[in-house]
Amino acid sequence: MVEYSLSLDSIFGSLADPTRRDILRRVSEREMTINEVALPYDLSLAAVSKHLKVLEKAKLIVKRKLGREHYVALSPAALKTAQAYLDKYAHMMEVQMESLDVYLTKENL
Repeated sequence: MVEYSLSLDSIFGSLADPTRRDILRRVSEREMTINEVALPYDLSLAAVSKHLKVLEKAKLIVKRKLGREHYVALSPAALKTAQAYLDKYAHMMEVQMESLDVYLTKENL
């Protein structure tokens, strides 16, 4: 359970930053070089590299090297872990909303 919790902490911590969320969105569309990832941001290449390291540590992306180029791609396994966690709470909310609906119908509200 602790490993699962640490994994979730890492995933959600990574997703807390808007730049990292945008990087993740962009690399989900296609694999990119690190320079392509950095292009739209007003950040140094070192700053973008730090963002990528956080995403990689959370296992949200994978990096690979081909010749002199470093490529970044989405790694969906971590997103599946986060989705499974969120699905539990979504189910609980659905049950609560159904109970509220039954109560309101019964009370003619």
